[in-house]
Amino acid sequence: MKMNPMRVKLEKNEPIIGTFLDFGNADNAEILAISPMDYIIIDAEHGPYGPETVADMVRAVELHDCTPIVRVQDHVRSSVLKMLDIGARGLIIPMIFNADEVREIVRWGKYYPIGERGCGMGRQCDFGQADCCKTGNIQDYFDAVNKETFIIPQCETVGALENIEEIVNVPGVDGIFIGPFDLSISMGIPGQFSKPQFQAALDKVLSACKAAGKFCMILSTDPLQDHANLKKGFIPCIHTDVNIYFRGLKETCDKVLNG
Repeated sequence: MKMNPMRVKLEKNEPIIGTFLDFGNADNAEILAISPMDYIIIDAEHGPYGPETVADMVRAVELHDCTPIVRVQDHVRSSVLKMLDIGARGLIIPMIFNADEVREIVRWGKYYPIGERGCGMGRQCDFGQADCCKTGNIQDYFDAVNKETFIIPQCETVGALENIEEIVNVPGVDGIFIGPFDLSISMGIPGQFSKPQFQAALDKVLSACKAAGKFCMILSTDPLQDHANLKKGFIPCIHTDVNIYFRGLKETCDKVLNG
């Protein structure tokens, strides 16, 4: 079974960057993976596509030593299981409020003994042809997949913020993804990211992750902020492919029109 490239970089304590894939096709997924991005988040929460399309995008990302992560639409068993079976190396789960919800996610997203994920030897293990599947001990397969698959609850509600220490310490949780827009809305300060209470919230989440030995990802719309986040210890998510595309178009057009 192939190692998760993002996990390899985590173990080496190397900088990691990535972005959201909103365009929703395999060609764009592959282009992003060819870039210096270390991971690509396929947005199946907001994106208008299902498992069949996501499977093609996952394959495209994996061609270039890049980690495909899927943000699922919710935390029910079918949403979690399906995206793992088609090969996602990590799941981001939105709209989490408490640790009990996270325990349910781990239950469906990790194999025994951590969870109760239904046994299906799909793309992650080369459809049962990976070495870990041929040892005669199915636990070898379970252990390999549990190690190489990230479960990443999203902190974007006041409930998740208040319970972050308990959430991040749930066995089977690998990291946290901060959604700053929805978190600020939930806090009653929509988009006011410079507010002291919002900055304190980010510090709280990052500190909880560091104390638990877990990684912490965060979205930003500004490359300079992404750089600052990287220096603080976050794993930056560089906005979305759509916004990177628009930024590149604007910069190119400005140079043509204005020199």
